Amino acid sequence: MGRAFEFRKARKMKRWSAMAKTFTRIGKDIVMAVKEAGPNPETNSRLRAVIQNAKAANMPKDNIERAIKKASDKDTANYKEVLFEGYAPHGIAVLIETATNNNNRTVANVRAAFNKYDGNLGTSGSVVFMFDHTCNFTVKKEDITVDMEELELALIDFDVEEVFVDDEGVVVYAPFEQFGAIQAFFEENSVEIISSGFERIPTSTTKLSQEQQTDVEKLLERLEEDDDVQQVYHSMEGN
Repeated sequence: MGRAFEFRKARKMKRWSAMAKTFTRIGKDIVMAVKEAGPNPETNSRLRAVIQNAKAANMPKDNIERAIKKASDKDTANYKEVLFEGYAPHGIAVLIETATNNNNRTVANVRAAFNKYDGNLGTSGSVVFMFDHTCNFTVKKEDITVDMEELELALIDFDVEEVFVDDEGVVVYAPFEQFGAIQAFFEENSVEIISSGFERIPTSTTKLSQEQQTDVEKLLERLEEDDDVQQVYHSMEGN
């Protein structure tokens, strides 16, 4: 298996532990999608993808509909996506994706976390080049009528990097910019998309001792607890 498979396996061991945090993150995704292209998932591909992810996370239908309705209200503040970059202890690169309606608050919180746990908040561009920005899809296994090699061949025009099967379905990884085209391909071929999203996979990782890993994990956990933080990525091996 390739790099995306190993990355996915490691991250699945550390999923969001609190359901409330997951729902909050998805709620923000819904707001941003609705503000961008309206509340109709039929004409808003980004919203359609978020709804699929909400269902995959077992978010109740009422919660989804309520979030869409709230997002449609012109008085509901939009969230801005802001990327932070820095280093954890022991030279581990860290990328933090946030969705915020108060950038000053978010900057202060992220900076405080780095300072408290002996990290360094960097400038834009300081570590992002160490990560590949990818999109991914998990689709219903039963809807795939060909083997993995044939599926990869069918997706070759989308620069697909990896195709594999896990316990959730058939998983496809490709460059970030191919998201819309691959989404359309599956929909046009009546393949059910279970979930989809974006990830940043480190181009190389650093192996640390158990004690050093603990140092890094303290910072990562503090960042993940912040309400403005959507995702945290890092270059520590196997975590």
